[in-house]
Amino acid sequence: MNTKRDIDWDHLPNHIAIIMDGNGRWAQKHNKSRTEGHRAGSDNLETITKEINRLGVSYATVYAFSTENWKRPKGEVDFLMGLLRQYLKKHIHQAKKENVKVRIIGERKQLAEDIQKQILILEDITKDKTGLFLQIALNYGGRDELVRSMQKIGQDLLNNKVVLDDINEEIIQKYLDTAEIPDPDLLIRTSGEIRLSNFLLWQLAYTELYFTEKYWPDFSMDDLYEAIYQFQQRKRRFGAI
Repeated sequence: MNTKRDIDWDHLPNHIAIIMDGNGRWAQKHNKSRTEGHRAGSDNLETITKEINRLGVSYATVYAFSTENWKRPKGEVDFLMGLLRQYLKKHIHQAKKENVKVRIIGERKQLAEDIQKQILILEDITKDKTGLFLQIALNYGGRDELVRSMQKIGQDLLNNKVVLDDINEEIIQKYLDTAEIPDPDLLIRTSGEIRLSNFLLWQLAYTELYFTEKYWPDFSMDDLYEAIYQFQQRKRRFGAI
């Protein structure tokens, strides 16, 4: 495995996206409950995003809770929402010490009112931070994002705010949850699954993909360095050939 010293510091990815997969299987492997797996995954999110910030990467987007995750057992969903409350509360209190700007992407209306309020507070108090811009995907699905963006465009067409002939990729980009954020250069997915799972379907069109067998709670800083190193070995081309 390559280490931190092997990284080319002049060619870091500008934006890293992560599908944090495998918490449940990590728990099963270690004879723990699924909730313990999710807690371990939440702890590792803090470890890895802090290191991404220290490395000097400008943007990170992590897949924390998908639109499909509501189908999980109620007890598990309730625990995940509790972890989310703890995460938001902790980072609201630590915001003065951390140079991280946070934005939540996804459909918020389905989240509990208190969680929505915490999100607004965290976004507001971190909006002027100059370090890592961290996007957390909550109740997020790539198809849902595209549907919502098309609905917004349709409404603006009806209100004469947009002209049909002016709609292009740049215009559509402005209606996405990730508006004003460059597309990811590198996507990391843990746990051995090799698919996008409805994550950033528009934004990942030309992203380099890195898959690892490691479950998310076991994904270490050394694994992060390896993913960045492998990204740097690729000659990026845009288009089919």
